[in-house]
Amino acid sequence: MEYTIQKLGSIAGISTRTLRYYDEIGLLKPARVNSSGYRIYGSDEVNKLQQILFFRELGVGLESIKEIIEAPAFDRTAALKEHREKLLTKRKQIDLMVVNIDKTLAESEGRINMSDNEKFEGLKERLINENEEKYGAEIRAKYGDETVDKSNNRFKGLTKEQYEEMEELGQKVLDSLNESMELGDPSSEAAQNTADLHRQWLNYTWGNYSKEAHAGLAQMYVNDERFKAYYDKVRPGAAEFLRDAIFVYTGTKK
Repeated sequence: MEYTIQKLGSIAGISTRTLRYYDEIGLLKPARVNSSGYRIYGSDEVNKLQQILFFRELGVGLESIKEIIEAPAFDRTAALKEHREKLLTKRKQIDLMVVNIDKTLAESEGRINMSDNEKFEGLKERLINENEEKYGAEIRAKYGDETVDKSNNRFKGLTKEQYEEMEELGQKVLDSLNESMELGDPSSEAAQNTADLHRQWLNYTWGNYSKEAHAGLAQMYVNDERFKAYYDKVRPGAAEFLRDAIFVYTGTKK
């Protein structure tokens, strides 16, 4: 069956403007353009759009989606199975948060008592959910589900004291980054101290540290606009400076 751009947008629940943009960037081209100049989409385009929207639901950026679905090894069936598993995981995380909220409401109404650890478990689940929403797809694509799941489990296993230490160390990384940038030299002692603090911060959730993974993460901070914006809040160029400092620290060449 074939659809005009208006009809496809209607059944997919997206605007024709979005479909035109997908066409402009080469993400989803119509099957053909008819004699009247209308974009016409067929079953292949419908399937491709469905896959695009699945990836968007998981928070994957358009550039990444384009790379994934255009890769020679892309397997639509395998991708659908992976989407299903991730959505089931997401549903489980949401269910856990609902349970924690119900407990918190019950405590506020005087029906039960919650320990500090129980309250803290809810906070950790929320943070994991937020990170999965923002960065999960990219991180899992780069490091694999097993690595990310292990990291999440290590985070869940942190005590309240360890979590507070991790938060404090994370702020130290930012403060140290800001100070070391004054010198303008990623190889300076101050910048290398920043890189070491960053390694210590990672080790709260990384089971096994490797220089290669550390350097790869630092490069992702620069490549991904969301990570870049987080570090560039310190001052413009902070993500690149941190990357360069970590490259020196790990002995990685640009």
